[in-house]
Amino acid sequence: MDIRQIMKQAQQMQERMAALQKELHGREVTVAVAGGQVTVVMNGRHELCGLTINPTAVDPRDVEFLQDLVISAVNEAVRQVDAMVEKEMGTLAGGLNLPGMGWPGLGG
Repeated sequence: MDIRQIMKQAQQMQERMAALQKELHGREVTVAVAGGQVTVVMNGRHELCGLTINPTAVDPRDVEFLQDLVISAVNEAVRQVDAMVEKEMGTLAGGLNLPGMGWPGLGG
């Protein structure tokens, strides 16, 4: 493979990555914990877009429990967004046949 082909392929991949990143920013994950007591919605930019708390989860005598549920839901949403991004970017990086050109963190 000559250098022009490599450069062209790298530019095409950069364009595809930019488009995919834009698409991923618009995607959302929804996570419910404790049987739906707390539900969060997070987008691909790791921005919290929604938070729903079931009124039955609100106990003024046990605020810590509610706090733990919110933390749990947000942390799981972050994990799911990370997994979504890693999967999509890994698929894209796998399409480039250049040695050592994997997506960071994917072992490539």
